[in-house]
Amino acid sequence: MIQNLKITIKELHIFLILWITQAFSGLGSSMTSFALVIWSYQQKGSALSTSLLAVCSYLPYVLFSIFAGALSDKWNKKAILLVCDSFAAGSSIIVLLLLTSGNLEIWHLYLLNAFNGLMNTVQQPAADVTMSILVPCKHYQKTSGMRSFSNSLVTLLAPVLATAILALTSMEAVIIFDLFTFFVAFATLLIFVKIPAISDNGGSEKETLIQSAKGGLKYLKDNRGILDLMLFLAAINFIASIYNAALPAMLLSRKGGGENVLGIVNACTGLATLAGSILMTFMPAPKNRVRVIFNSLLFSMSTENFMLAFGKNGAVWCLGAIAGWLFIPVMGANMDVIFRMKIPAHIQGRVYAARNTLQFFTIPLGYLSGGILVDRVFEPFMKMQPDNSFWITLFNSGKGSGAAMLFMIIGFAGMIVCLIFRRNKNIWQLEKTDKQQE
Repeated sequence: MIQNLKITIKELHIFLILWITQAFSGLGSSMTSFALVIWSYQQKGSALSTSLLAVCSYLPYVLFSIFAGALSDKWNKKAILLVCDSFAAGSSIIVLLLLTSGNLEIWHLYLLNAFNGLMNTVQQPAADVTMSILVPCKHYQKTSGMRSFSNSLVTLLAPVLATAILALTSMEAVIIFDLFTFFVAFATLLIFVKIPAISDNGGSEKETLIQSAKGGLKYLKDNRGILDLMLFLAAINFIASIYNAALPAMLLSRKGGGENVLGIVNACTGLATLAGSILMTFMPAPKNRVRVIFNSLLFSMSTENFMLAFGKNGAVWCLGAIAGWLFIPVMGANMDVIFRMKIPAHIQGRVYAARNTLQFFTIPLGYLSGGILVDRVFEPFMKMQPDNSFWITLFNSGKGSGAAMLFMIIGFAGMIVCLIFRRNKNIWQLEKTDKQQE
């Protein structure tokens, strides 16, 4: 067993270096994002103004991803990662300067988030392909679980550390820590990580940007199972984004809520995904990956949203977060393995970029819809209800009750989406092709 561990570490040592340092940098970035969400809600007290932060991040990501993936296939992967990380760090420096001078406005954050989203359009497909280059095929499930583990650890630690630093010091300290994590990751990638080039017989070099982008779309058109799976995740992402827009508004507003409760619920989300990631890292390959994906999402959608809707205290909300996120890493890792096994490495950048447009275009729509539904529909509706109303009995009164009502609705919507796509024959066909390649 020890010998096998040594062999595995040797085969994955470059991946491990990149994985650990990038996760550390991701922790700093997530802490800053969490702190800025609290800051923006305190400034405006509006779910819409807060959700617009995510809208601005995802909109350029969705609009330009299909072309950025073609660039990531053409350009040096290491250079892409270094340059995009540098621009992200520059944005953090700008926020720090505006904050210390007392000139930070929420519209500054909208602009910077849009810029960072644009950088991420190129960086994300390059990072995905890099993992395929550095990792032997036999370790795809293990490394997918490890990446999910680090993401979960970041989800767990970011709100806790950010809240602690905000309580003990200031927002400036959070951003300074973010910059420190960037420099560690940047130096490590620059000096210690070598990313081999992929040979595709010069195909991508001869193609124009438009031709490369069309190549990614053509692959999806010819592989309906992959395309339909992405569309299924697009529908789930829309519902999940409404959830993300409504969660801070509800937990920061309701009786028994507040910054600390929001941080604790987010920490429980991190604990749940951490446990799911550990499970995925060490469990054997499932007999049916497609079934695991459907069952994981159906369980998530049918538990957390209703516990958030009908729960009246932090304990219930925390239980909901655990139930809702426990199997998400299992779902994500199995989906990742299907994509990496099915899509040839030399066109993964183009295909992943097309995926980013098709699968993630619903995220800004969901955030925007969530903010509008909370501020303009459900909160006013609950405010109009008399004390003896059926809805007041279910969701209580006061600010945040409308967001709770919205959680009930998206719970039902998520279940319906899962059950509809579960009948899709093209997605189930992926199980056969996946087994053939394994």
